[in-house]
Parts: sequence; structure tokens; C-alpha cells
Amino acid sequence: MSESDRLLLATARHTRGWACALGAVAVGQAAAETLLPATLGRAVDAAIYGNAEGLTWPLLFAALVTFVAGGDIVVQLAGGASAAQATAWLRHRLVGHVLMVGARPRLPAGEIAGRMVTGTADAGFGAGAVIQAAAAVVPPVGSLIALALIDPWLALAFAAGLPFIALLLRAFVRDTSAIVTRYLRTQGIIAARLVDAIRGSRTIAAAGTAAQEEDRILKGLPELAEHGHATWRVQAGVASRGVLALPLLQVAVLAVAGLELSAGRVTPGQMLAAAQYAGLGAGIGPVITHLGRLARARAGAQRLVEILAQPALRYGTRVLAGGDGRLEFRGVTAGGVLDGVDLVVPGGSALAVVGRSGAGKSLLAALAGRLAEPESGEVLLDGVPLASLKRRELRRAVGYAFERPALFGHTVAEAIGFGPVPAATDRVREAAEAARADTFIRRLPEGYGTALADTPMSGGERQRIGLARAFAHPGRVLLLDDATSSLDTVTELQVSQALFGDLAGRTRVIMAHRAATAARADLVAWLDQGRIRACGPHHDLWRDAAYRSVFQSDDAS
Repeated sequence: MSESDRLLLATARHTRGWACALGAVAVGQAAAETLLPATLGRAVDAAIYGNAEGLTWPLLFAALVTFVAGGDIVVQLAGGASAAQATAWLRHRLVGHVLMVGARPRLPAGEIAGRMVTGTADAGFGAGAVIQAAAAVVPPVGSLIALALIDPWLALAFAAGLPFIALLLRAFVRDTSAIVTRYLRTQGIIAARLVDAIRGSRTIAAAGTAAQEEDRILKGLPELAEHGHATWRVQAGVASRGVLALPLLQVAVLAVAGLELSAGRVTPGQMLAAAQYAGLGAGIGPVITHLGRLARARAGAQRLVEILAQPALRYGTRVLAGGDGRLEFRGVTAGGVLDGVDLVVPGGSALAVVGRSGAGKSLLAALAGRLAEPESGEVLLDGVPLASLKRRELRRAVGYAFERPALFGHTVAEAIGFGPVPAATDRVREAAEAARADTFIRRLPEGYGTALADTPMSGGERQRIGLARAFAHPGRVLLLDDATSSLDTVTELQVSQALFGDLAGRTRVIMAHRAATAARADLVAWLDQGRIRACGPHHDLWRDAAYRSVFQSDDAS
């Protein structure tokens, strides 16, 4: 069984209530449809021969018709509810997994979003498609059995055409699955390009390249249209072959039934029933419809499996005991950049990490808070490997401020208080003051209660909100990944006073690109070509011309 089929099976288990209801009604409805021709035939014979059964068969026929009609309503309701429940479960699972993967998902954001919307919706129909496809097989199989009960020669005439129908269905499933997979892949590429363009809309507007971007985004539309047309061509091909073959099958059954009627081996009602069964058994339209849905569901599930295959961070069960936030790297190798890094950050100290662009500073910061995993070696906090800590324990102990912080929450206050435990109002204001964000926040229409959507911010203002969020939450370690790069010199100095003064006692690791920041730190770790070249006070390292060149070079970060 493929991984995509396993995912569909797991989805079906989470919708078993509605799926069972759908299966019971769909199979019951198919059985009723199978009984209709026999009931109609009996009613005709009763009318012709005037037997004692009178209105029994006509009334039973009417009851079956009513059940079939009512079953359609229940099938639609149960099928829709099952698909909705399955889609919701898949989206919850995917969102949780993507967020657990960490900072570097392998697929573009637009591709992930597209799969999360269309892929889950397609896969959500999987259980219903299997059930309804299985139910759709009941009338053809039942028709063959009913024909055999009426007269074996009728069943033989009908069975002669079944291999052709089976080959037709097999080709349909094979071709449809391949086409749908290509269609969804092209759709994902278009979605990814669109998300990239939305993110860079200001750059596109400034460059005057809107027309070129439109062409780039929609470049895949002809290919998408071709895949769509191919789907219709496959369906049209099946329909055209069915139009020729299926009537011939019905004619063959009717011809045999006519001969048997003339020989007195079947009644007029049985001949009418045979004609009905020939049409019912040859009517593969519902089977094709549900098999098409199943093919789309499998293609959608395969695209979801590719996301779920990305390894997610797994957390341990340990908690932190006493400690002052000592951070230790032991032989850490990661990302093809860092190579055997050994580094100890004393608890409560401020460490500045410096190095040229590409030296691995941001990767070091990600490893320090376990937003990324080392390929070898380990990172410890107060003697406990980060990988063995509970998720909540780790996230409460380590705080981050980023170069381009993403802000969450409805209001500015909620954005600052955002965390494992929302910060109290007083703490939010104190943190904003420390990050020098309080002044511009108070100028907003509703102050701290202003909606984020109504708060246009410069890069420096956004960074100050990100810093305030990091300051607002207690913890042992604070990691700043170029979190002051967009601040002017005066504001950065003011923020540094809080960083190196009010926050003393927390271990602070600062990815620094300015000599002044490094000078205020207790220690400086100098990253060079993926290794710690030196570690010590800034004034000691400053004697080395190569160290000074890190700050003087145009490509220093």
C-alpha cells in the first residue's frame, strides 16, 4: 500500500461516522435499484396473467422508487459531511506538521498553501469516492446475478461484454490519475509564483515590472488548460467507446431474451426485467464518476504526503532544573556551513557573534533555540540537551527577536504579548519602553489597542515591536538574530542600554554586525568559515587586523 493510500485510509478512520452512514445508505440504494427491474417484471406478469398477487408488486415497486429517491438526499448529505470532516482533519494535521518542521520547509510557501487548500479538499473526497464507487458496482454485479436467475443464457450474453468494460475502467483510472497529478503540480507552481509576487509587490511596483510578473505568474496557464482538456478527452474517449459498446451489449441480451420468450422459457415481465438489467449493468457512468474522484483524491493525497514526509522536530520529556542559562555547543555541524563548533556561553552573560556574510551566524542562532537541528553534535542549556526538553519547556526558556519579525495577534498589544503564555498588560508596556517602541505606539489612533492591520510600520518600527515581544517574556536565554539592523544609531544605542542593562541576568546571544554592539558584549565569538576562530572580549580581538576587517568590509553582516 502506498503512503498516499495509507493517508486516505487514516482520513477515512477519522470520518467513520459519516462514512458508515454513507456506506449503509449508498449500498441500500444500490440494492434497491437492483431490485427495481425484477419488481417491475413481476408487476407486469401479474397484470398480464391476472394472478392473485394483485397490487403487491406495483406497491413494492413504488416503495423502492421512493427509497431510491430519498436515498439520494441522504447520500449527498453524508457524502458532503464526510468530505468536510476529512478535509478539516487533513488541514489540521498539515498545519500542525508544517509548523513543527521548523524554520526551513523544503517547499515554497505558495506551494504549501496551494496543497493545503486544494490537495486536502481533493483527498477529503477519498473515503466517499471509494464507498460510492463500491456501491456503484452493486447494480452491474446484481444485474449479472439477476440475469442468471432469469435464464443462464442471458447472463452469458451479458458476461461476454464485461472484459471490455473492465479494460475501459482500468484505462480511465490510469490515464486520469496521471493527468490529475500533472494538473495539480502545475496549479501549485502558479500558486507559489503568486505568493512570491504578493510578498514582493512593492518591489514590483517600484521596478515597473507588473506586466512581466503577470506573464511569469500566468505562464503555466496554457499547460494547466492542456491538462484540463486532457481530462475531458479521456472522459470523452470512455464515453464514446461506451456509446458504441454498451448498446451492443443491451441488444445482445434483448436478442437472447426474445429467443427465450418465443421458446416459452421466460415471461414478458422477465423479458422486460432483462432489458432493464442489461441497461443497469452496462451503465458504468456512476462508476466512472466515482473512480475519477478517487483518482483525484489519490493525486491530492500524494501531494500531501510529500509535505508530511518532511521531518518535523521531535521534543523530549525533560524539564529544566535550576540554572542560569548556560548555553553550550559541542562539536556542532549543520547546514553545510557550521563545522564542529565548540562554544560555551556563560549563564547570564551577553555574547556577540560576529562574522562575514555567510559565516553561519543566523544558523547558529537557529540551533541555539532549536529552530534547526545539527547534523552532528549537540546543543545544551544548563547541561540538558535541547532535543530532550519538552516543547513548552524549551519555548518558555528561549526567546527570539528576528531581523524581519512576523507579527501575530489582532492588536499591537497582542503582538507584543504573543507567546506560550500571553504577557500581562504592564509587562507589555515595560517591554515596549525598553525596545523604544512605546513612543510611536502611543501616537497610533488607539495606542496599544490599534489593530495591526491599521498600523503601517517602517522596518525599524517593526523590529522594535519584535524586540518588545522578546523582552516581554521571561526566560533564561534571549537570541537576537540581526534584530537591530534596521534601527538608526541613536535608537540602537537606547535599545542596547536595555539589552545590556535591564536584561542583565538573562543569557543574551546577539548576532552583531556593528563594532559598537560587539564592544558592549561580555564576550565575542568570531565565526570564520563555519568555525569559531576566536572567542574573547572585543577589545582583545580588536588587536587582530582580520577581526577588524569583519566590520570594515562591505559584505560584513
